[in-house]
Amino acid sequence: MKYKSDGSLERYKARLVAKVYTQMYGIGYLETFAPVAKMNTSPRAWFGRFTKVMLKLGYKQSQEDHTLFVKHSSSGGVTALLVYVDDIIVTGDDLEGMENLNKCLVKEFEVKELETGKLGCKPVETPIEVNHRLGNALEDAAVDKRSYQRLVGKLIYLSHTRPDIAYAVGVVSQFMHNPKESHLRAVYQILQYLKGTPGKGILFKKGENLTLEAYTDADYAGSMVDRRSTSGYCTFLGDNLVTWRSKKQNVVARSSAEAAFRAMALGVCELLWLKIILEDLKIKWKVQ
Repeated sequence: MKYKSDGSLERYKARLVAKVYTQMYGIGYLETFAPVAKMNTSPRAWFGRFTKVMLKLGYKQSQEDHTLFVKHSSSGGVTALLVYVDDIIVTGDDLEGMENLNKCLVKEFEVKELETGKLGCKPVETPIEVNHRLGNALEDAAVDKRSYQRLVGKLIYLSHTRPDIAYAVGVVSQFMHNPKESHLRAVYQILQYLKGTPGKGILFKKGENLTLEAYTDADYAGSMVDRRSTSGYCTFLGDNLVTWRSKKQNVVARSSAEAAFRAMALGVCELLWLKIILEDLKIKWKVQ
């Protein structure tokens, strides 16, 4: 079953697999990787077909990020398409190329426009309490798990264009398996913050400065559950913020210095990845 954003039933879904007995072990049997989620083999088949369509349209697939497709026009314009699970982002400076791409995708695939919902709430100034103490909260009353997961899932998606909520969303997403009332209140605070900051977003400025920079930071033993620290980084290309992340560290740091060094390592890995992506896009850059 597929549900709408408000939790009501949208439609029933079913899958039919015919002649499974014809599948031969060793011939494409164990090839299940695809840069999308859901079932083992169907995402790979879908992405394989999508890739063929993009290559047929003259797009080049990035070897570093297989979900990125780029096309340079004869006039010097560029069109880039990025696949995120089953969502697609198209951008570039070639308006005609982007329009033609959209027409071709509509012919080849079923395209659905995402719905938006409105929540009436009182705005607040911060997405999460500064000195929050969110833990497992075993003594609190439980809340509906599916509703909590759907709501946090939407916030995770939104955080890809709102870095100011990345940390708060990372905190509330740690309790998806057993959400309590205190966790839901923290989610509502993020919504209240978004209600008061509808104009915030990312503005990309055109300029000659293409210096690649990264800034990192970390707290120390900030998690009330396992005392692990949280790393954070943001990278800039010139004056533009291009990537960011807030992630709990895999081990318990024994000092604040260790936590900071782990955050720095995470930021350096991101810089190396961006370096290869920029080379795929044929963009010249500098390191500060």
